[in-house]
Amino acid sequence: MSAAYFITGTDTDVGKTTVAAGLLHAARQAGKSTAAGKPVASGCEVTSRGLRNADALALLAECSLPLAYAEVNPLAFEPAIAPHLAAREAGVALTVQALLKPMRHILDKHADFTLIEGAGGWRVPLADQHNLSDLAKALGLPVILVVGVRLGCINHALLSAEAIARDGLPLAGWVANIIDPKTSRLEENLATLAERLPAPCLGRVPRLKQPTAEAVAGYLQLDLLD
Repeated sequence: MSAAYFITGTDTDVGKTTVAAGLLHAARQAGKSTAAGKPVASGCEVTSRGLRNADALALLAECSLPLAYAEVNPLAFEPAIAPHLAAREAGVALTVQALLKPMRHILDKHADFTLIEGAGGWRVPLADQHNLSDLAKALGLPVILVVGVRLGCINHALLSAEAIARDGLPLAGWVANIIDPKTSRLEENLATLAERLPAPCLGRVPRLKQPTAEAVAGYLQLDLLD
């Protein structure tokens, strides 16, 4: 039976792609077919084959289904700035509709486990007063929240969970990614998150010297997802 999720973070640079790649790797280890989408990415490198984003490449590397880069990441921009600003500078209309068709194409592959990864946090702007969260709503996917564990993470996590619920989407699970292992009262913070977030914790990922998908997968529990 196929399952698909939209994965978001409490902020930018919280290890969302690291966790997403780990989840995909864990699914592959469990014998599942995998696919992923990164609808929009800024901060791309110019290559002989076109613009390439490191996060999208990391996801593509964990897809067992044969997917082209452009299928995984249909809209790529070079500047490492907010996607809506990068799109505006490139003269591209960054609308929900522009992202919806290519992501439905990924979902129509019917992999056993599919992830659609957002950019930054839940309320990343698109064009015309829309947000990337509107894409998740249009796709109707349950959400996995990556919590970057550091000072202030409880507020960010709870506000993100409230926004997801207000948008009518279920929070399927969350992952504690330990960005700052020296966070004061780390265990107490994690306990508070577990008490207050209305979904199971899929794992605690420590700060790793080499956060490969295989290494991260060892800290995750896919069986906790509905």
